Amino acid sequence: MFNIPPHVAFVDALAQGLLDRTGGDTVGLARARVLLPNRRAVRALTDAFVRLSDGGLLLPRMTPVGDLDESGGLLDGLDSALPPAFDACERRLRLARLVRNGSRARGDTLTAVEALRLGDALAKALDTLTSEEIDAGALERLDLGGLAHHFEATLAQFRAVRDLWPAVLAATGTSDAQARANAVLDGLAARWAATPPEGLVVAAGTVGASPPLARLLGVIARLPGGLVVLPGVDTAMCDTEWDAIRCEGAACDDAHPQFALKQLLERMSVARAEIADWGVTTAADGPAARTREVARAMSLAAFTGAWATPPAPDAFAGVTLIEAATAEEEAQAIALRLRGVLEAPGQTAALVTPDRALARRVAAHLARWGIAIDDSAGQPLALTPPGTLIVALAEAASQGFAPVPLLAVLKHPLVRFGEARLAWLDEVRRLDLDLRGIRPAPGLAGVATRIGGAKYPKTKAAWWDEVATLLAPLADAFAAPAIDLAALIAVLRDTGACLAGDELWRGPAGRALASVVDALTTHGAHLDGLDAGDAPALIAAFLRDAPVREAYGKHPRLAIYGTLEARLQRPSLVILGGLNDGTWPPRPAPDPWLAPAVRLELGLGGTQRAVGLAAHDFVEALGAREVLLTRARRDDSAPAVASRFWLRLRALAGGAIAEDRALLDHARVLDRPARVVPATRPAPMPPLRPRRISVTNAERLKADPFSYYAKAILKLGTLSPLDEEPSAGEKGIDLHDVLERWTNGGGQPVDLKRIAAEMLRSKWSAHPLMRALWAPRVVRALDWVVVETARWAGDEGWEAWRAEAGGSLELPSGITVEGRADRLDRNADGDIAIIDYKTGTVPSHPQVAGGFALQMGLLGLMAERGCFGDPAAVGALRYWKLGGGRDPGKASNPLKHFSDVIPPPEHIAATAVRFDALAAAYLLGSEPFIAKLHPDYAARYSDFDHLARVAEWQSRPSAAPRTGE
Repeated sequence: MFNIPPHVAFVDALAQGLLDRTGGDTVGLARARVLLPNRRAVRALTDAFVRLSDGGLLLPRMTPVGDLDESGGLLDGLDSALPPAFDACERRLRLARLVRNGSRARGDTLTAVEALRLGDALAKALDTLTSEEIDAGALERLDLGGLAHHFEATLAQFRAVRDLWPAVLAATGTSDAQARANAVLDGLAARWAATPPEGLVVAAGTVGASPPLARLLGVIARLPGGLVVLPGVDTAMCDTEWDAIRCEGAACDDAHPQFALKQLLERMSVARAEIADWGVTTAADGPAARTREVARAMSLAAFTGAWATPPAPDAFAGVTLIEAATAEEEAQAIALRLRGVLEAPGQTAALVTPDRALARRVAAHLARWGIAIDDSAGQPLALTPPGTLIVALAEAASQGFAPVPLLAVLKHPLVRFGEARLAWLDEVRRLDLDLRGIRPAPGLAGVATRIGGAKYPKTKAAWWDEVATLLAPLADAFAAPAIDLAALIAVLRDTGACLAGDELWRGPAGRALASVVDALTTHGAHLDGLDAGDAPALIAAFLRDAPVREAYGKHPRLAIYGTLEARLQRPSLVILGGLNDGTWPPRPAPDPWLAPAVRLELGLGGTQRAVGLAAHDFVEALGAREVLLTRARRDDSAPAVASRFWLRLRALAGGAIAEDRALLDHARVLDRPARVVPATRPAPMPPLRPRRISVTNAERLKADPFSYYAKAILKLGTLSPLDEEPSAGEKGIDLHDVLERWTNGGGQPVDLKRIAAEMLRSKWSAHPLMRALWAPRVVRALDWVVVETARWAGDEGWEAWRAEAGGSLELPSGITVEGRADRLDRNADGDIAIIDYKTGTVPSHPQVAGGFALQMGLLGLMAERGCFGDPAAVGALRYWKLGGGRDPGKASNPLKHFSDVIPPPEHIAATAVRFDALAAAYLLGSEPFIAKLHPDYAARYSDFDHLARVAEWQSRPSAAPRTGE
């Protein structure tokens, strides 16, 4: 039994020690067999042998403990006697169905995704019992007196599944993968105990082990040529503290970094004193004093009194830290540090973090310098182009091909990949324009109806028919009341292949997708009766669990490791990132099937084991010669709490660990411009100016000339968003249309509600929220219109005449004014009253009197000049606000302010004078179009504020000249 302490580079020391023990005998080394924890460790040890080799070298046979089946003859004769392992995908689906059926039997309803999650937890619990060799009878002997009722029900279902599962295995002639692994380990241990193999047999790098693996390690340790090499056993810890680490019971210390190693030694019946030092040092080793200080920092609570002793001098030399403000800043700093390593020839570096978001950020930052970093965890298939296309197809179908998910499919980079893509995108962009605004009716037919009903349709009908034909099988599959997963995956596969062709299956991501699709089409029938709304999340869950790793093309000197992959690695620089609580260490995940009391009674221990393994990995990583610790004070949503490892280390080290402020400063200024020049207030002076203007644009020109310039001269406009919520403007247009039809149709009270009902039924039938919330307001507003119209006629003698009357007026200056009145009424004298419907804010009296609300005055001028019929005097101007709420409507006279009333002719004449001055300055003259000239009267939020860069200058004195009225 041997130990390699944390400050010694494990794989380099292991390789050198094996070379030393074979005495340079190349054949002897080739006969050796080395068992390692995982494939990454095999690769790392291979690289270590290559670094140490001087010329040719025959490597030992290296095997991951988890892949003994692929060990090249190691299990000859043994594996044939064991049944094959049950298919992993089929097991997930079967257990998810059992969970869902059990939930339904209790009267609960689970989504397919939740059933899959609970099924995975159930599989983990079953594997834990198998790995720890807890027999089925132990579940029956449990004392449940202190458990809550829901735990009893959950445990009853767990027992039922455990009792049922052997029959499933027997029917398929298979065994659980964990049970088979146990049998393989015990069979190999028995074979080697009876017939020791020739040459060295080495088991290295194992931290914690199940009882079968511990028995195999015990056999190896007692073989004539057997060596067990453990990583980071604290042989310097005093016996009192070592004995205080409890490995059993409710108060076990499973969060301690030495817990797993002590438990392994107890299972092997080996005392710590029997472990010898491996006796090899390497050029990559860190200081031994740091190992002792880090071990002190991770002590049990009862022994932290020793922290009062200052750390050894230079123990933390080479260790620095940064505490960034945000996760983005942390990633930027890490990327800079990794980039700096490449400046030194031969130096290597690795980021070690369990935070996948941080890893992706760092990789993205390195890509700006053309550096592709090797990420051992790979990328989830759901985030690759083939995976996103399959998920997008499922999402589009589940949402009835709503515009956003539909366009996400049609614009996907794999769709029509190649020469045909540009023409395809031209058609998709036309469809995008047709689908802008409020969501059409569900389904492919709803999209076709929107295209056919557009005033100026841009989409070619033949092209859309071709697309609809491709998507029709998917629509039919999602229209079924219950969906079979296998059939659904088959339809998604075929539809994706029709859209993307061979690009869907190309490269590592395509091959990974093909593997997942094959597994789900083969076994998907075990999870049937899916709801259409659950399908996208369920498919995404399967794709997230499939990693995609690039086989080549990554930088040879930089890497990103998870904590497990980094356990035996030793680059020149180790960066420990994401040191926040809940990330490193992770939050203990509660077991939904085995309550804490049940786990303790079964002898499974607590739920802090993952914390202890993370602590051990942290200690091992700190043994590197150069280490950078990083954390962010805030994550994407809230302040973050520092990792307990971070806090312990800083409490012990005090100021011995230096902060790398220069690195953080460089990260902060990397994307900061050297000089920021704020934009000045825009005041364009175009030489050519329009001679026609609408009455509403006249108000815009008065208060915000730049906004008028952008709209009327530059001809800019905004596209309606996709899936737009019904806006106040859209509702106002509909209400105006109803009142126009009612007024021009005779204005009978009985007709108004009928016309409104037709509008709601034809336009808003697919929008239940509008019918439920807005329709009652419409009815109340229209009822008020009927009452007010009757009062208006009875008290003041005005009768409805015309609605939506439009016209134009050419002024002597050569400017033409265009306008449309919502409603015109007449009295017995032939005078005209102009009524303007408002569903939003009504202009105030200061706006009207100050000349900032020109619309009513200009409409009055047009009426006097005969633009709406024969010239007539204007006897009244009114705003009718149609709210439909508690106050369903309100009529207001814009010319009345308390007891003062301006006669309409006087107001119209004043408006004409103001407009002539406005036109002379802006339309006939050369006045600059200044942004937000009168901000108190301009729209608070304009479509062109970003173009005018209002936020940059609105709090500063304007650089542009201001003009008077």
